[in-house]
Amino acid sequence: MSDLTFLKLPKIRDGYKNIWLRNFLHFKKTFLVSFFWVILEPLMYLGAIGYGLGSYIQTINGQSYVDFFFPGLLASTSMMVPFFESTYNNYTKLTFQKIYNHMMLTRLDTYEIITGELLWSTFKGFFGIVGLVFIASFFGLVSGWEIILVILLLTLNSWIFSGIAMSITSWAKNYDSFIYATSGFLIPLTLISGIYFPISQMPVLLQITTYIFPLAHTIELCRMILTEQWHWVGYFHLLYLLIAAYVFFALALMRITKKLIN
Repeated sequence: MSDLTFLKLPKIRDGYKNIWLRNFLHFKKTFLVSFFWVILEPLMYLGAIGYGLGSYIQTINGQSYVDFFFPGLLASTSMMVPFFESTYNNYTKLTFQKIYNHMMLTRLDTYEIITGELLWSTFKGFFGIVGLVFIASFFGLVSGWEIILVILLLTLNSWIFSGIAMSITSWAKNYDSFIYATSGFLIPLTLISGIYFPISQMPVLLQITTYIFPLAHTIELCRMILTEQWHWVGYFHLLYLLIAAYVFFALALMRITKKLIN
């Protein structure tokens, strides 16, 4: 991109609330399907990896493996759920159903539409996080007020990946584009971001590459909060996430607006 003018956000009116509400009304009809998809898969990972594989590992960084794995699983959920919501669903609305074009015939503008969709995807991420936290509490993995801070942090992560996914949607040519994004971006990201083992165990170059992306910063912050071992580096992690939230929101606004106008 030749300039950074997209970083200057427009004034957004409150029509985005109607976009969020439209999605929520549809969500009420598919609640059970969404619940099982959002909650069941992470729960299976918790059982298979956290407790299954974890039974062969004594401790990591002074923690049991399941305690080490749980923050990474939460962060992964806060990434995956909004990503799929902002790609497949929004691409269908944008390309085939032409829902956004119809919305623009009303008083809504593109900024309200996109903001509402991003807020909805973020809410779906929040829904998945809270559901997983609720179930994990029965396993003794949640035992303090710190989890509230973690949920807020993971909601921020959901917002970031909603913006990333919406930006990818603007470039997508067909549904296969999201398969490439998932296999070439999301899955590798989960493998190198410290979910399954400490980032410090990887080669230095790969460690540097990992911290280019938001997921590793989110996981590091979650572990600091849950273990009550805050370090000054945490402020840099948080600053990175706040900047990323702004940049990818602005990028999504610019890209989808351009797509709709063209």
